[in-house]
Amino acid sequence: MSIPTIDLSDPSDVVARQLDAACSEIGFVQIVGHEIDSVLEHEAWSCAKAFFALSDEAKMAVAIPDGDAYGYGPFQVERLAASRGQESPPDLKETFSIGPFVESGEMAEIIAQDPAAAFAYSPNRWPADLSEMAAVMQRYYDELGALCARLLSLMAQGLGMPADTFASAIDRHTSALRLLHYPHINPAEVVAGQLRAGAHSDYGTITLLRQDDAPGGLEVRGIDDEWHAVPAQDGAYVVNIGDALERWTAGRWRSTLHRVQIPPAASGSNRRQSIAFFHNANWDAVIDVLEPCRPADGAVDPPITAGRHLMERFLSTQRGD
Repeated sequence: MSIPTIDLSDPSDVVARQLDAACSEIGFVQIVGHEIDSVLEHEAWSCAKAFFALSDEAKMAVAIPDGDAYGYGPFQVERLAASRGQESPPDLKETFSIGPFVESGEMAEIIAQDPAAAFAYSPNRWPADLSEMAAVMQRYYDELGALCARLLSLMAQGLGMPADTFASAIDRHTSALRLLHYPHINPAEVVAGQLRAGAHSDYGTITLLRQDDAPGGLEVRGIDDEWHAVPAQDGAYVVNIGDALERWTAGRWRSTLHRVQIPPAASGSNRRQSIAFFHNANWDAVIDVLEPCRPADGAVDPPITAGRHLMERFLSTQRGD
């Protein structure tokens, strides 16, 4: 199984059909021609590398507090497989998560309507030693959010629906930008069942991933029930469907299991870095099956709001859950 590559600079009707096919068959695709500023990409990548090079003390100063979503996640704390009800050793990675950049008044209004939304709008935390990090990451967050809106518009057209089908459900999106670092490890010292990131599906609409080509990388579970590597492609983003969009389409588009594997024993230096943008709908967006995706018998899951689903799935991966 190979992950297709789609060039977004091709005619929109061609791209829309290609996206629908890839989302239906695999749930994963790589995109080029995305027009994300390469200078900004480099700045964001460099900021991520600099953050993970800080001392443990400096990183822990911006650790995620209990009940919040953003900040530093220490090494071997998260268990992504737990989101699927599976017990596993902790993942061999550390993270730094960044949430929506919104004005305090807008945030207060949303939280007043639903106090649980405070989770998605918990404050961002920035290390004192990297003064440029907040500005760089805000610009990158905004560009990736715009790219997701562009993709969802094309994907809606792939279903034969208007280009603005998702627009009102994502104009206040609660997406998370996540920096990921997989330190060098000795594969011989890894405990049974442990991975760099346990097998999981993502929770929201779509995910964008910028990855390097270090050993021990991303793998996707194919329809053949085998694991397949997703090689890093220069200038490309990996795009995959999340659980929310799978539900929106009654399973027409697949939220596919994926993981980050342990590097081979003879791989040498295997430090790995990636940046993921987890696009989520508005907190109060109602996920109801789209008309072109409704089965003839009408048997579909009932409508749900995007926010609480996201919160429950995230909290299930943390220590003690």
